[in-house]
Formats: sequence, structure tokens, C-alpha cells
Amino acid sequence: MPRRRTTTATDAEPSDLPTRPKLSSTQPSDPPAPAADLGPPSGPDPGLDIGRIRAALLAWFRRGHRDLPWRRTRDPYAIWISEIMLQQTRVDTVKAYFHRFMAELPTVEALAAAPEDQVLTLWSGLGYYSRARNLHAAAGEIVTRYGGRFPREPEAVRGLPGIGPYTAGAILSIAFAQQAPILDGNVIRVLARLRALTERPDSAAGKRLYWSLAEALVPPARSAPSRGDGGDRESGGPAEAPSGQPNDPPNDPGDFNQALMELGATVCLPQRPVCLVCPLAELCQARLTGDPEAYPPKKEAKAVPVIEVVTLVVRAQGRVLLCRRPSLGLWGGLWEPPTLERPPEEPLDETLRRLVSERLAAELPTGQAVPLAPFVHVLSHRELRFQPFLLEVGPAAAPSPSPERDEALERRVGGYQARRWITAGEPLALGLAAWVTALLRRISA
Repeated sequence: MPRRRTTTATDAEPSDLPTRPKLSSTQPSDPPAPAADLGPPSGPDPGLDIGRIRAALLAWFRRGHRDLPWRRTRDPYAIWISEIMLQQTRVDTVKAYFHRFMAELPTVEALAAAPEDQVLTLWSGLGYYSRARNLHAAAGEIVTRYGGRFPREPEAVRGLPGIGPYTAGAILSIAFAQQAPILDGNVIRVLARLRALTERPDSAAGKRLYWSLAEALVPPARSAPSRGDGGDRESGGPAEAPSGQPNDPPNDPGDFNQALMELGATVCLPQRPVCLVCPLAELCQARLTGDPEAYPPKKEAKAVPVIEVVTLVVRAQGRVLLCRRPSLGLWGGLWEPPTLERPPEEPLDETLRRLVSERLAAELPTGQAVPLAPFVHVLSHRELRFQPFLLEVGPAAAPSPSPERDEALERRVGGYQARRWITAGEPLALGLAAWVTALLRRISA
């Protein structure tokens, strides 16, 4: 058998971050604070010098930070898209996807009206495809329920598909300057080291503790955002003006939350944190212990299950058969060659025979299938070991295509919703997982 290739990807579903109690639906009622006064801490005493932390982080962030495209605007639609893309995905990877997505679907109305395949195609390669499906569903809800205007009430934002406490806090604070906390992996690390916390962030007590700290730290808004140029930050479209306009008050909640994330991403790193340039070094209890990398406590490593998979590339007259997966679950709604998990110890030829029978409901000469080089596709929660085969068939033996949603086909072939023939070497307006794109590229080379 040819040597197995190894690839990595992020096509799994994202793990849940710690959750927090529901955000208050009321705006801060305190009068605008002067520049030197960032307001009193909220909630119970967090054991931190709130005023110094706020002032130091805001000053550090405003002196200079990474120039990211979604930081040049306070458009809630753009901020929402970027925050969803950034979940479990590196910033450098997201930049190109963000530019392409916003160029093709620049408004919430455009996203809501787009076919799902177009959205999944724009997302192809980013992984965690439920994010794209939730974006599409949420855009439709914003259009139908809110007239295309992005809601600014916390409960309404959190009620949209795919938006949890962290994403809601990011949108509310960055786009609308509301005093809403955020909590992601970078923020957890900063908070844990500030207080040398030994509580696991994924424990019930840890979730309450970290959210209470984040909520206590975020400063109130100085004043309600105002626009004098006809802009409208609720519209969810490109008319939104970037932050820093002359008529915009400083966005203390949004800038502070972004400063926390920036600090965790660029200074307070998981390994070898750069404590010498940290604006909070004098306040950091973990630094005083001499071992800041010990915080937060690390999760116990879990064994990643290994799954053997057989996939069959059926080719007829230069065209390849793809099948559409069910909407829910791993790679939901994406297209792939017919694929089947191989039980331990089952012979390959038997799995191949079952694949054709169960997934295609067809009779094909599987004995003529040619094995291709195997490859490994690593997800965050499993390792998939693929053995692909290529089977050339004549027009008479080729399985017929089906409508976009064929319920009879679903019942007959174990879940695939549709199938179609494509030309492997041509650009496709279809959502494909990274391993499918790589496999099609190999057979068309």
C-alpha cells in the first residue's frame, strides 16, 4: 500500500467556551465619565486593582496594536463575521477569508439572500462548518425579525443562531460600546495569571469565577455613541463608519476587551510569555511566582480516537461523483466522494462493497477500484485515516444525479441528501471540506 500522507485541519465543531449568566439588557445608566475616570468596578471585589488595570491596558492598546481589517470599523455585521471566523482559527488565516467574504457578501441582506452552497464555498477550508450555517441562519433572522438592522439588545443578540456569550460581548462592546464582558482562551490566560488562579476554567466554579472577573474589569461607556454624518451602526451594512471618527467618543468597553485579547495573543502567550513588555507586569501575581506558564491549570490530555475511513472516487468520462452530507453533524451540508467508516479488522474489499451498497445503492465493479495513496486528516477531536480508491466506470454504470434535496435518496443511501457529477479540475461553487479539495486536486493533476 502507498505511504500514508498526513494533513491537519480544523474541520471539527468548536468546543464550548465557559458560559456565563445572561447579560443585562439595560444600558449603563451612569453619567459619562471624564477621561481620567474609567468608573468603579462592578460586581463583587475581584481582588484586582481595577482602575490601574483599565488605565494601563487602554493606554497600551491605544498606543499601538495589530492593524486588522475588522478593527477599522464599528459595523456590527463586519465585527460579527470576523468574530465567528476567529473562533478556533488563527488570525493570519482569517484575514484572507474575511476580505473575500465581505467582498462577496458585504451586508446582512446579501448573506441572508445567498444560497447555502455559496456561503459554504466561501467558508471552505476554514473548518467548523456549523459556524457558516449558523451565520446564514442568523442573517435570515436579522432580516425577517429586525428588518435587516443588527439588534443591539443583549438578549436579542444572544438569541441569534451561533452567538454565545463571548461573541455577544464582542459585538456589543466593539460595535455598540456597551459594557459587556468577553471571555476566550486569551482572556482566560490573562485573568488566570493576574491572580495566579488555580481554578480550572472549564469547571463550574471556574466558569463563574472567570466570567465575574471579566465582568468586573470591563469599563463603562463614556457616553452613548452618536453619529452626525447619517451613519447607522445598526444597519449591518457597509455604511458603518470605522472607529476613531472625530464625532465618536472613545469606546472604552470595546477597546478594553480588544486590549485583553491583544495582550493574550501577543504578549501573555501560553509558552514563554513576554513579561518584560507587559503593561500589567507589576500587577501580575503569576509573574511573582516565577512560573507564569503554570496558569491557568492545563486540561488533562485525552487520547484522540483514530477512525479508519474508506472513500471511493467514482469517475465517468472525466467527471467525478460527489454526494452531499446531511445538514447536521461533521461537515454538515458539504459535498464529498461517497465515504464510509471502516470497522476494525474488516477487510478493505468488504468495506468498499458495503460503501457502494449502503451509500450509493448501486452495483459497481468494486474489484476494479484502484487504491490511491492513503492520508491522515487530523481534527481537534479525532484522527481520520483515509484509504481512497479510484473507480473508472462507463456511462451506463454511473449512478444518476439527484435533486438538491432528495428525501427518497436520503432514506435509501444512509443520509446523503443529493449527488451530482462535477469536473474535478474546475472551480466549484460547492462547499468542500479540506480533505476533499486536496483529494480532487490529486486525481486531476
